[in-house]
Amino acid sequence: MVEAAIHVKIPLDRVGVLIGPGGSVRRLIEESLRVILEVDSKMGDVEIRLRPDQSDPSAILKAKNVITAVGRGFAPDKAMRLVDDETLLEVIDLRDYLGRSKSAVERIEGRVIGKRGKTRATIEELTGADISVYGNTISIIGEPIQFTVAKDAVSMLIEGSEHKTVYRFLYQKRRDIKKEEMKLWKEPVPEGIEEE
Repeated sequence: MVEAAIHVKIPLDRVGVLIGPGGSVRRLIEESLRVILEVDSKMGDVEIRLRPDQSDPSAILKAKNVITAVGRGFAPDKAMRLVDDETLLEVIDLRDYLGRSKSAVERIEGRVIGKRGKTRATIEELTGADISVYGNTISIIGEPIQFTVAKDAVSMLIEGSEHKTVYRFLYQKRRDIKKEEMKLWKEPVPEGIEEE
């Protein structure tokens, strides 16, 4: 069997977070997904390979997402949400919307964060998604409906919607999220059907 590997580059100032105290975060990722991580702490390069006892190639992609999330400013415990098959990650590079203008990027980041972090906290609280603003990027982690609503709210802010409009949208969508969570909680898996 040919050993496949994926390479991820993360900012140098996030390498220590990825490794963790005494290597704890790196070990957690390796053990949770049964992968091997080779971290070049001078370059920020991370190589991900499957361990011999791991036959699921999707583990490499999950590890890549977790590492990318840590690299984009998420705390390791939030990044580890991506071990779940249902959890999504998106990294929005503001330069794709705004060009190279540093002041425009900072203005949009400020709109998403809000005064004393209020806007980001409100989006996270009402959707259940996690948001990180780091460098020129805004990243979102969440289950499908959480993710979609949080991404829509962030997109509205990027496009210039007023904060009160975004909050109103979030409060309306909160009902949809709660309904979806209740459905998942109530619906048992029928007998004879295995969960994937």
